[in-house]
Parts: sequence; C-alpha cells; structure tokens
Amino acid sequence: MTVLKYRYWQDEGMWLGYLEEYPDYMTQGETLEDLQENLRDIYKDMTSGAIPSVRRVGELAVA
Repeated sequence: MTVLKYRYWQDEGMWLGYLEEYPDYMTQGETLEDLQENLRDIYKDMTSGAIPSVRRVGELAVA
C-alpha cells in the first residue's frame, strides 16, 4: 500500500485538492470521499504513463 500526502479544502460546497507530489493536477468532489477517489485516479494516471511530461515536486539538499 502506498500512502500519499494531499492538500484539500472546501470552497462553495465542493472539496478541492491535489496530491503534494503532483500539485499541478487539482481535482474536486462533492464529498471528501469523492475527492479522495478522484485523487486516487489521478495517481493512477500519473504513474501509469497515460499522461506524458508529468511535472513533479522534489527536494534538493544544498550545503
């Protein structure tokens, strides 16, 4: 099982959010559960190669 961090908020009755690793790909849902399912779908798309040139977030250590 993979555990992913995501950011989410409620706006005008809809739940909005994105996966922290893929912040350019936001989604929404009528309920928090709908949002989570949509985020799972985005993760599947991002990791399957179905979407070309996926932008990601990384960390860089600088001395």
